[in-house]
Amino acid sequence: MDDRMSLPMASARRQPSFKKRLENLFGTDWKVGYLFVLPMVLIMALLIFWPFVSAIFISTTSLNYLTGETVNVGMRNYERLWTSSDFLQAMQNTIQFTFWSLTLKFVIGMTVALILNSRLPFRSLLSGIMLLPWIVPEIVTALAWKSIYDPLFGGLNPILQGVGIIDRPLGWLSDPNMAMASVISVNVWKGIPFFVLLLLAGLKAVDKEQIEAAQVDGANAVQRFRNVTLPSLRYVIVVTLLLSFISTFNQFGLPFLMTGGGPSGATKLYSILAYEKALGSLQYGPGIAIAFSVAPLMAILIWLLARFMRQDDKRDGASERGPGFADRLLSGATWLVNVIIDIIFLPIQLIFAGLEWIVRRVRVATGRPATQPILRHAARSNAGPFARFLVLVPFLAFVIFPFYWIVTTSLKSTPQISERRSIFWPDPPTLDQYTSLLNDTPFLTWLMNSAFVAAVSTLVSVALASLAAYALSRLRFRSAGLLTTLLLITYLLPGTLLFIPLYQTLTNLGVINSHTALIITYPTFLLPFATWVLMGYFRSIPVELEEAARIDGASRLYIFWRITLPLAAPAILSVTLFAFTNAWNEFLFAFVFITSESLRTLPIGLQSLVVGDILPWGKLMAASLLTAVPVAILYVYAQRFLSEGLTVGAVKG
Repeated sequence: MDDRMSLPMASARRQPSFKKRLENLFGTDWKVGYLFVLPMVLIMALLIFWPFVSAIFISTTSLNYLTGETVNVGMRNYERLWTSSDFLQAMQNTIQFTFWSLTLKFVIGMTVALILNSRLPFRSLLSGIMLLPWIVPEIVTALAWKSIYDPLFGGLNPILQGVGIIDRPLGWLSDPNMAMASVISVNVWKGIPFFVLLLLAGLKAVDKEQIEAAQVDGANAVQRFRNVTLPSLRYVIVVTLLLSFISTFNQFGLPFLMTGGGPSGATKLYSILAYEKALGSLQYGPGIAIAFSVAPLMAILIWLLARFMRQDDKRDGASERGPGFADRLLSGATWLVNVIIDIIFLPIQLIFAGLEWIVRRVRVATGRPATQPILRHAARSNAGPFARFLVLVPFLAFVIFPFYWIVTTSLKSTPQISERRSIFWPDPPTLDQYTSLLNDTPFLTWLMNSAFVAAVSTLVSVALASLAAYALSRLRFRSAGLLTTLLLITYLLPGTLLFIPLYQTLTNLGVINSHTALIITYPTFLLPFATWVLMGYFRSIPVELEEAARIDGASRLYIFWRITLPLAAPAILSVTLFAFTNAWNEFLFAFVFITSESLRTLPIGLQSLVVGDILPWGKLMAASLLTAVPVAILYVYAQRFLSEGLTVGAVKG
């Protein structure tokens, strides 16, 4: 009898408990993990996934102007695109804009990064100057350069006339043949810091011993760069180009603010055409079809970039399988980059070869050994930094001049600007423009609106990102890997694909034209970035600290709040600063979702100061300076934490 009773009891002991079965099914940390990622999942589902899916259905509809009803047209909106001259011209403009912007940003960014990575006096100061365009709001960039390009009151024409390059003032933004090149130049100015920052980080990781070995073997600077530095930078270069391609191809703010897509459609990109069609003509279906026409290309690029950016994670758990499709594409992209670099550096290599041949002939003719250097080592050491600084000077001037122009123009009186007296400096300086700005415009209201929206959306985004990042990097639960991939895809998803469906979603919710619309939509691009960086930083914190606390009986929530968060303070401060900056500078969503003057943020308020062809340059430059100053102060204050937090987060993430 006892034996018969003991058998069911033993069987029950062998069967796992319900709690254990749940842990086996969902993971050991599933309760805390799902709780921590739930807010992020809800935002991604309600404000990204659902609008995206609903937009696909809306793109198959069209508004009948006669009846005022929306009718289903199937794939006709997409079919019409390829016979539409406006769309084909917009795509041609977009490709041209993207190609030249990326090429120039890469060449200039690589040149500047190489110089800043070498021995150079005041290198930290020069690096800070080269990164200045990054922190300037898009509206400030557009207004500053629009003022510089102005054919009557701008500073570019007088400079070029003074050095004899042109003999008469040119309409840089009003001439269809020059407008695109002018806008590309501004996009390059704005994008240089991104390339410099990433390429400089890659250069710091290059093995110095290999470069020194190549130098001992007699390789010149170009050969060392081509054969040693470039192979080490291939991953950084491909990722940088892909990231920049996605953002540049989907650019909206700069071209729209500077030209509105004109003159005669010369700078109308596909994103501007989609905005005009959807919100200008109220043809949501055709407008979304224009925006979604690039979705397949974006999907491929985002998938590739997600694979490359998660390359380190895959290497950690690498199997013995051969290289995958993404790896072969990376090799192909690297080969293409190398070919482009060869073409760019071919003239330089030929010059080096010619100079070396001449030097050898001179040495033989004078009876000196062919390998003896003409300059002594001390002379080369002194000449090197000076030569590098001379190469850097034109780029420094290119970066600094807009800031100088903003400050000097804001200190001029209106008659001094209109009469073109003392173009390049105020004579005498005056604060009239600042007084007029504060007294005659709702600038302070715009300032408070921007501060409120940026602060609240940053607080919400960083708080939710901290929870999600900790769960995805530390806790074990089912679907964590899938969420990480979806998070990265969301981070890379361009805003131009979302602003039209988001507009309809917000309208249906009844929050359009309110600060709530911005506060709930800004996390769609702030939350993914903050989560991705924090994940990398959390992984760098020794896990032994948390394991010791677990042994002592601490809960996951206690460990997160009292141990992990304090150790991650540099990363928290970094992502807070970046999130606040992005929210402070954001233009597209605020421009589309806000129409009331009392609710405008600074970027939209500054844009509203331009009425038709009336451009109050002094007031605009004063407003631009006051808009950029708060962000600049934050960056100066938090520079040390910014470097530490982003470097660790970017590398590990």
